[in-house]
Amino acid sequence: MNTWIAIGALAAVGVIIPLSMVAVSTLLRPSVPEQGKRAAFESGEVPTGSTRLRFNIQYYMVALLFVVFDIETVLILPWTVIYRSAVDSQGLVAALAPMLVFIGVLVVGLVWAWRNGAVSWVRNPRYEYKHE
Repeated sequence: MNTWIAIGALAAVGVIIPLSMVAVSTLLRPSVPEQGKRAAFESGEVPTGSTRLRFNIQYYMVALLFVVFDIETVLILPWTVIYRSAVDSQGLVAALAPMLVFIGVLVVGLVWAWRNGAVSWVRNPRYEYKHE
């Protein structure tokens, strides 16, 4: 038997079962529309203000930097596992140079982000430190 047939059958079952469950629950559930169900839920409190909030761009910059350095960790870990055998087979410079270039590019990116203010938070003037 061809293995692709088994994979296709598994994929079909993985799609058909959830879709059929959603369809059956849509047909069987009671529909009781009321205003309370349409309101935003805020821990039992009556919602106030708009649901559209503007977030500070710093949150996105910190998240982006986190993703970059998280990927760096994922890429450095396998390199550390094979480092000793790579040094034995290729030599120290051939094993270490690509990782140093990789880390150097990330450091340059971090310095650029730091200089452009991507990692500095806006300070509240009320709590600003006064030099005497």
